Amino acid sequence: MALNIKKLLVSQPKPASEKSPYFDIAEKYGVEIDFRPFIKVEPLSSKEFRQQKISILDHTAVVFTARTAIDHFFHLCEELRVAIPETMKYFCMTEAIAVYLQKYIVYRKRKIFFGQTGKLDDLVTVIGKHAKEKYLVPVSDVHKDDLLTMLEAKKISFTKAVMYRTVSNDFSKEEKFDYDMLVFFSPSGISSLLKNFPNFKQEDIKIGCFGPTTAKAVKDAGLRLDVEAPTPEAPSMTAALELYLKKEMGSNKKNGK
Repeated sequence: MALNIKKLLVSQPKPASEKSPYFDIAEKYGVEIDFRPFIKVEPLSSKEFRQQKISILDHTAVVFTARTAIDHFFHLCEELRVAIPETMKYFCMTEAIAVYLQKYIVYRKRKIFFGQTGKLDDLVTVIGKHAKEKYLVPVSDVHKDDLLTMLEAKKISFTKAVMYRTVSNDFSKEEKFDYDMLVFFSPSGISSLLKNFPNFKQEDIKIGCFGPTTAKAVKDAGLRLDVEAPTPEAPSMTAALELYLKKEMGSNKKNGK
C-alpha cells in the first residue's frame, strides 16, 4: 500500500499557519513536502526606474493590486528620496491590501479606497467615481493588462510603472533535487525549472499545477501534466493533490503493493 510518491516539492513559500491543508496531507499520506519557490520578486534599482521617465509626484493617486506592489512602491520612493504628500489617494484591490498600507503610512489620516469583492470590476468602479485623479499603477515586469485595459476603457488618466521584477530563484549545487512530484503555480515557475535543470527528464516524476496558463506552460515545455487544479471536483491545489494521492493509494492497494 506504499505510495510511489514520497517526496513533493511545492513551488511556494512555506505556509505561515500550521493549519495549512498541506501539513494534513503530509501526515495523512506519509509524504514529505518541501516548500521552495522557483521564482522570487526583486526590486528595480532607482537607476532602472528613472529610465522609465516617470515622475511619481505628477500623480494624485496610486493603485495597488497586491501587497508586493506596496512594499516596492514605498521602498523605491525612499531610495529616490520622494516624499509622498498626505494628499495622495490610495486605491486597493481588497480591504486586506488597504490595511497593509499601515506599514508605511498613518492609515486613518489618508484617503484610502478599496473594492468590496476583490474583483477588478469592483476596483475600477471605485476608481471611476474619482475620474479626475491622475493614477500611478505599480506593476511587475510580467503582468496582466486587464486592469490597464479597463482603465483605458473608462478614459481614466494613468501611468503604468514597472517597479519590481520576477526572476528565477536558482538552486544551488548543494540542494538535492530528488522529488517524486513537483507542484507549480505560474508559467515562470516552469521556465525556472528548465533554467535550473536544462537536462530535466520527467520520466516518473509527477507534475501538478494550478491554473490554465500554468497548465499550458507545462504542455508547451513538452512535459506531462499529472494533476491539475482548479477543477469542479478540486477547486484548490491541495484538494487536487489529496484526490490524486487517495486514488494512487487505492490502486496500489488493489494491486497489492
